[in-house]
Amino acid sequence: MLIHKILRAQEWRQFQAEGRTEGAPVDLSDGYIHFSTAAQLPGTLSRHFADEHDLVLVSCDAASLGDALKWEPSRGGDLFPHLYRALEMGDVVSWRPLARGPDGQHQTGVS
Repeated sequence: MLIHKILRAQEWRQFQAEGRTEGAPVDLSDGYIHFSTAAQLPGTLSRHFADEHDLVLVSCDAASLGDALKWEPSRGGDLFPHLYRALEMGDVVSWRPLARGPDGQHQTGVS
């Protein structure tokens, strides 16, 4: 199963340059890296990134993240994947810029 991390373009560039990331400011504050499943992405985008541009969608294989990945209740009791270690470039299966569709909404292209 793929899980997804949304990064701002500058966060993605820093991740690429360093080969690892502790995440965005909210991740550093919470002590883990926030991920979303494909089904959770639209809600995450609308709640936390509605006014953001230049976003990058980073996808990882949940099984390959091992015991550091915990599924914990969040919005509405839904279980969200949280990574309790740095995210390494080797963890990334794919990445791509998140474009906006004609309706102005981010288009994830994942299912």
